[in-house]
Amino acid sequence: MSTHITAGQLIHQLQTLDPDLPAYLAINPDWPYAHRIGRVAVGHGLNGPAIYIAEDGQEDILPPDVRTELGWAAV
Repeated sequence: MSTHITAGQLIHQLQTLDPDLPAYLAINPDWPYAHRIGRVAVGHGLNGPAIYIAEDGQEDILPPDVRTELGWAAV
């Protein structure tokens, strides 16, 4: 997958999942915690318009199966 994901690609991936599941951000393999998703904004990035998804606080550590699926080493 490209290093840049489009809104359409993100929507496509999310449409395959249970819509009632909570969603989190996994940000850093060296600090593998789940982060709550905050507001979404559209602005101008380096290459033009872009979507920005804000982080809204840290939750618990990522489960081992999630770290494995992401290819991140266990803590």
